[in-house]
Amino acid sequence: MQWLMRLRVLWGTHKSCHAFHLAPRTLRFQSVSATGAPRWNDHDRPEKFNFASDVLDYWTQMEKEGKRGPNPALWWVNSQGNEVKWSFRELTDFTCRAANVFTQTCGLQQGDRLALILPRVPEWWLVAMGCIRTGIIFMPGTTQMKAKDILYRLKQSNAHSIVTTDALAPEVDSVASECPALKTKLLVSDHGREGWLDFRSLIQSASPDHTCIKSKTTDPMVIFFTSGTTGFPKMAKHSHGLSLRHSFPSSRKLLQLKASDVFWCLSDPGWILAVMGAVFEPWTAGSTVFIHHLPQFDPKVIVETLFKYPITQCIAAPSVYRMILQENFGSLRFPTLEHCTTGGEAMLPEEQEKWRQRTGLLVHQVYGQSETVKPGSMGKAIPPFDVQVIDDEGNVLPPNTEGNLGIRIKPTKPIGLFMLYENDPVKTAKVECGDFYNTGDKVTIDEEGYIWFLGRDDDIINASGYRIGPAEVESALAEHPAVAESAVVSSPDPIRGQVVKAFIVLTPQFLSHDPDQLAKELQEHVKAVTAPYKYPRKVEFVPELPKTITGKIKRSELREKESSQMQRQ
Repeated sequence: MQWLMRLRVLWGTHKSCHAFHLAPRTLRFQSVSATGAPRWNDHDRPEKFNFASDVLDYWTQMEKEGKRGPNPALWWVNSQGNEVKWSFRELTDFTCRAANVFTQTCGLQQGDRLALILPRVPEWWLVAMGCIRTGIIFMPGTTQMKAKDILYRLKQSNAHSIVTTDALAPEVDSVASECPALKTKLLVSDHGREGWLDFRSLIQSASPDHTCIKSKTTDPMVIFFTSGTTGFPKMAKHSHGLSLRHSFPSSRKLLQLKASDVFWCLSDPGWILAVMGAVFEPWTAGSTVFIHHLPQFDPKVIVETLFKYPITQCIAAPSVYRMILQENFGSLRFPTLEHCTTGGEAMLPEEQEKWRQRTGLLVHQVYGQSETVKPGSMGKAIPPFDVQVIDDEGNVLPPNTEGNLGIRIKPTKPIGLFMLYENDPVKTAKVECGDFYNTGDKVTIDEEGYIWFLGRDDDIINASGYRIGPAEVESALAEHPAVAESAVVSSPDPIRGQVVKAFIVLTPQFLSHDPDQLAKELQEHVKAVTAPYKYPRKVEFVPELPKTITGKIKRSELREKESSQMQRQ
């Protein structure tokens, strides 16, 4: 942490050091004028755009002109009481230094790939923005990866460089010899390591003078590896248009962030939600990005943080809200929190209602760029996306008909939609369905245009001709007090082809109940609250559900487990 204070000293124009004192409980950020970052219309397609120069440096200029309040651009804390606050002026300085490290020290060029595998530390933001300034394609990854995961990503991407911590450096070294494209390794640590460059020292000695590239909106900016719940992770490549979309009016209406807001995105920095929720969305609005180091998701730490700091908005996966609700907290009426958002998977209506009762706040679900208005719905699509329910050939289906969620990509692909699956033309072609991009999500759209999520295409259960979405059954189960969490999958059946099976985590007060009797009770409960054909013919009580690093349920793993058990019988 001491290097962060030294870095502030290097930035000669700062007037006060606010790196390590805890904010007073009464702190509230003052609002500013209607000044905002440059705006475009929803259907604009500017030839050039770079988030660092067009947004970050814009807010730096606003600070210099006294047109932005004193609240920081980045506010980082940890459980040890350490605290870092950087203004936009400091961020411009530090990220220009990072850009020079990459190009001058590491010899990286526009279009080269850099693997970014860091926990929630301030350097993550310096690396990401330094890459955007230089046109280097950064590839975020979670620190929970092992050597095999890292090797797969480095080889598949032909990464030229990697930035990580001393905890993962040995894993990288164990596979580096199999990655001929990997030329430089940068370490974020207080300790040196042979064969690695010290990122912190290089930042301190680098020049803050850098000219940002004039990137085209269609130039590649970032590659995200998918979660790999249905096979090996794919490389989804995005252009600079992904960051531009946050400046469009329809996107600004989504969260309606202001420069006075303090926005906390709890996503692991290895995933797309962190890039959008902890970089593009808040900084486009000039808001404060709040970050807690949070090595592990601890409901107690999250709740304490929401009470301690003046956080006005937060976004997290449904599992985070679920974990908080399962704990016995005395009060969840957070003094400054005004808006909660979730995404990544469906949050059940029952869970949304419980959160509203405990906090007084609604949880707004975001799918891509859609926000829930009807409880349980994913909401309506926003411009310029033309979202329809399509069949496997790309034909548009009528309202209330189950089909694939499709986004029109012809004659013009919307800005912000991913470019392609890198090095995988077959999978790219597979998702291009007529004039639409097929998301692989099964949905219906009602007469008012609200989208209702049924499940991933792989998750849909076909039992005796009835097609059943897991979310429907899980929603019914969630209404029973015995169910803390559930996952519904298909189970092979010689007569029906498939039947519904529910894996259920019980609430503490029901752990001592007779399992056979409880299973029957839950089956009857589902029959009573939804169409009887959806009830789980098989029930298995488990201590926990398998999940991805982001908290998504690994239904594919449960299906494989069930198929293996059936084969052994």
